[in-house]
Amino acid sequence: MAAEISAQLVRELRERTGAGMMDCKRALQDANGDMEAAVVLLREKGMAQAAKRADRATTEGLVGYRLADDGSRGTMVAVGCETEPVAKSDEFQAFGKKVLELVEAEGIEAASQLEDERVELSAKLGENIVVAGAARFEAVEGGRIAAYAHPPANKLGVLVHVRGGDDDLGRKLAMHIAASSPQWIGREDVPEDAIAAEREIFANTDEVQAKPEQAREKIVEGMLNKRFFGANVLAEQEWIHDGSLKVEKVLADAGAEVLEFERFSLAG
Repeated sequence: MAAEISAQLVRELRERTGAGMMDCKRALQDANGDMEAAVVLLREKGMAQAAKRADRATTEGLVGYRLADDGSRGTMVAVGCETEPVAKSDEFQAFGKKVLELVEAEGIEAASQLEDERVELSAKLGENIVVAGAARFEAVEGGRIAAYAHPPANKLGVLVHVRGGDDDLGRKLAMHIAASSPQWIGREDVPEDAIAAEREIFANTDEVQAKPEQAREKIVEGMLNKRFFGANVLAEQEWIHDGSLKVEKVLADAGAEVLEFERFSLAG
């Protein structure tokens, strides 16, 4: 005979787990009124539901960062969910803050320590919740860390490590990287196979094939410079704050160099 489950017991389990009232009542019935066993049952159910949700797109959420006052360290995390209301909820934001604080204190691998909590939150909120990215930079001598999160949604953020220049340049660089999405800092960072693949694609376009054969190589190089390097290499991009300048000129004028950057975008 099933144990009689009081409303008080159901309420207590609901407060502990955040699960729905009927789910709590059913778990307590299945556990014969044993609170701890019911918690385990709900967690197992939550994990199963979270696993089913794992392939759902997480294009909402938050990118948050924290910088040391002197710019010596910077941390950034991206935590994704499925809908804007969940992204704005207190529980989701508290989880995001917890991820950020843990990564700041212990490094990017530490985010995995919150896996059980992530699964439980996913079950409670009914959405796929993911830690989509984590970065922590330590400044070298002469360097500083800057950051930017694009308002108001804060679904796009950048962490950048710059040597030379000032705080204003660091923030402007972070804004530029957010807007222009470079893949590499300098041309020397681009893998040779990526360049070869792009060169082949351009060479086989109708635009190039229609030109005289002796002119094609020069045309392809021009296309590579403008459409590939100019679009994907930070140093060769047009500076968003002044389109008449390239980023490399801005850096050179400030006696600065970009050492590393991370860009997280939940929108894809």
